[in-house]
Amino acid sequence: MGQCPACKEWNTVVEAPAAASPAHKGSVTQTPANRPVALKDVDSSAEARISLGSAEVDRILGGGLVPGSLVLLGGEPGIGKSTLSLQIPLRCPQLRTLYVSGEESERQVKMRADRLGGDASNCTIYAETLLDNVLEQARTMMPQLMVIDSVQTMYVEGVESTAGSVTQIKEVAARLLRFAKETRVPVILIGHITKDGYIAGPKILEHIVDVVLQFEGENRGAYRVIRSIKNRFGSTSELAVFEMSGSGLQEVSNPSELLVPMHEQGLSGTAVCALLDGNRSFLFEVQALVSSAAYGTAQRSATGFDVRRLNMLLAVLERRAGFHLSAKDVFLNMAGGLKITDPACDLAVIAAVLSSNFDFSIPSDVCFAGEVGLSGEIRPVSQADRRVGEAARLGFKKIYLSTYCSIETDRQDIRVVKVADVPSLVKTLFSK
Repeated sequence: MGQCPACKEWNTVVEAPAAASPAHKGSVTQTPANRPVALKDVDSSAEARISLGSAEVDRILGGGLVPGSLVLLGGEPGIGKSTLSLQIPLRCPQLRTLYVSGEESERQVKMRADRLGGDASNCTIYAETLLDNVLEQARTMMPQLMVIDSVQTMYVEGVESTAGSVTQIKEVAARLLRFAKETRVPVILIGHITKDGYIAGPKILEHIVDVVLQFEGENRGAYRVIRSIKNRFGSTSELAVFEMSGSGLQEVSNPSELLVPMHEQGLSGTAVCALLDGNRSFLFEVQALVSSAAYGTAQRSATGFDVRRLNMLLAVLERRAGFHLSAKDVFLNMAGGLKITDPACDLAVIAAVLSSNFDFSIPSDVCFAGEVGLSGEIRPVSQADRRVGEAARLGFKKIYLSTYCSIETDRQDIRVVKVADVPSLVKTLFSK
């Protein structure tokens, strides 16, 4: 319509959605369905959780899947998001599952299910991207679990933007959240990530959901790490390790045995760190290589470790301990493709760098756990007794800790060596 029939102006008519008429007109106010409830009257009894057939997945969720929860699973392409989400209904045939695929056809999903194996008798596949149709089928079927692969492919009719846009993702997530809370059907969303490693879409997507799980590690390697970033029903720093095989993701219940050194003794530039991630303690190898700068300007490279923290540790070594590494290249690698954020790794990094610089091998039965401060002091780490216990269980004979750690040193299974600063560590570790 070019001309407005009321004011006779041209090009002033704007399209707008019609507002829904209220159920009752007049001065009578409609009573809302929900009413405020006193906090003391709310039932606080523990709710039964749903087991997903995997001890590692149940543990990272806080003991299982909570009915009515919304879980977001993110990761790089090809790292195993769809594999894990399809393994869950195949290994839990008691759960009536609706698997919604917006990226693959039913035949493609069936091919992957045949490769993974398991019981597919109670799993229904629905290839659809229109969310209204998905919710209609879900309300008719009333599954015990619904999987959306992926949230970026879903769209809502009436929202004038393409699937995967900020507006569409917000609306899709809000409707799925409302469906999960009203029907108490848990929903697992698979989310894409950007090239920077963040989940694609608005940050409000992570605020809406109850749990955010993210894959870590290289998709070219064999091991996958799932980290709990957000969890309203459990711990937020849990870690689960899986191994990718031809039949899907296999649990790694004891990652320490896979991440400890797997080479001959006598190699320099390696050190073992006792790491604590969430409620799990395990040991892994830190690898360092120090060489003369070939192009005049020293290079600093770190894989799985913050390169800025590496530069800080190298500055501490030069300023507080007198080691001149400014003219040398330093390369650092965390074995197994892990991304380490625990400051307890500082001591192992310094030990590996000095081992490579001196070309002096550290015994394979020695490990480290300590944070290094800017003044060169070695600070204590949390739950040192659990780190020491894990090292002793794997057969390590000596562990280096901070002097300020409140732990007994007269253990029979492992020798605890306490050091106060970096110079004392060098003197104790590398002295003949």
